[in-house]
Amino acid sequence: MQADLAIKGGTVVSATARRQAHVYITDGAVLAVGTEELDSHRVVDASGLLVLPGMVDSHVHLMDPGDTSREDFPTGSAAAAVAGVTTIIEHTHQHPVRNRGDLVAKRAHLEGRSQVDYGLAAHVWPDDMDGLGELWSAGVAFFKIFTCTTHGVPGLVGHDLERALETIASCGGIALVHAEDDATTREAERRLRDQGRDDSGLLVEWRSREAELAAVVEVCRIVNDTGVNASIAHVSSSEVAELVVRSRLDGADIGAEACPQYFALREDEVHTQGPLRKFTPPARARTDAEAEGMWELLRSGAFTHVSTDHAPSTLAQKDAGIWDAPFGLPGLDTTLPFLIDAALRGEIDIEDVVRLYSESPARRYGLYPRKGSLRPGSDADVVLVDPEGSWQVRDEDVISKAGWTPYRGRTWLGRIRASYLRGELITSERVPTDLAGGTFLPGMGAKAADTFSARGG
Repeated sequence: MQADLAIKGGTVVSATARRQAHVYITDGAVLAVGTEELDSHRVVDASGLLVLPGMVDSHVHLMDPGDTSREDFPTGSAAAAVAGVTTIIEHTHQHPVRNRGDLVAKRAHLEGRSQVDYGLAAHVWPDDMDGLGELWSAGVAFFKIFTCTTHGVPGLVGHDLERALETIASCGGIALVHAEDDATTREAERRLRDQGRDDSGLLVEWRSREAELAAVVEVCRIVNDTGVNASIAHVSSSEVAELVVRSRLDGADIGAEACPQYFALREDEVHTQGPLRKFTPPARARTDAEAEGMWELLRSGAFTHVSTDHAPSTLAQKDAGIWDAPFGLPGLDTTLPFLIDAALRGEIDIEDVVRLYSESPARRYGLYPRKGSLRPGSDADVVLVDPEGSWQVRDEDVISKAGWTPYRGRTWLGRIRASYLRGELITSERVPTDLAGGTFLPGMGAKAADTFSARGG
């Protein structure tokens, strides 16, 4: 038995364990993982390195097709690759997938534009639900729902929200819900505008804790009633996470998505950073104790998975004032480095990084075991990490079109040395190879002829 590539001598990390082992790769897949010696055409010395499966980021916005001044697939997927993310699930608000035709057109547009593998999510409109089953069968990864109008996407409330989740449940689909109460956010916006407020501090009054908590309570109730598989997107606080855990204990199939900004950033930063902290829900942590509470929930399993909610804007676009600047932060460049630093500092284990940012999202969205693990038969998506390295986060190192990061100036432990997609080197020492070999990964509802069991998509 001969392999195409051997990654030898590293510490192979899974969601539950780590061990010294070699990873052998043939035809883009993992052939074997172990201590035995096999012949290989090429050998990479991984001595002293951590060998991780490629990360799976299940919540990404690359604005492509459409106005790509904020981000596009070539640049955004390069940012992902450099940061050890080899699979993304993407949806854009400005050119949303709402029906089968939209999905077909987007797949055609993206051919040859991605450096990593990708799934595509759809949006749900209140007046366009009849085709959700067909869209699920066509291969979308999940359905994105807003409970308040945001990014130009109409919010679903009351009967519309119930109908959407019932319809998704009936076809076996999956939902990702942005949960902020529409009536509360609308009334807050009206009041703040009437007061003539334009200071950055208005953000936390507009997109308030109360709005998020009210929407999460309602979503959890409907998820429990319908049996739909759903996740609450970008859970911002311990209070929200605990609501989701209680619903899960009551039998709901509901996930809680964690994002780094709710662990690393503070609520009061909006006063000094302005629109550079305009994302929603906003940062909630006010004290170190509140941030530590989030870490404890991450360690305990309250959060089911991590994503970026990568929604970049350039500094010029963010300079439009607190009302007009786009919502969102860049995150693909920094999320795995942030988690590695957290592991090396003892906040979490390195196995937690694999569990939360690779295996769990792959399982939740039907990509496991092709993605999310290094086991025989899995795609040979591999990330090599030097645990002895360190680096200072700088705007000039950001690959994303955003060109900046909210974490600039921080020093993080660990350095990503290389990333491989199906056995092919796609980045080395933070330099992408420009190998646009990413392929579309149909979701769980795709018909047999289209499913990702056929290697290469």
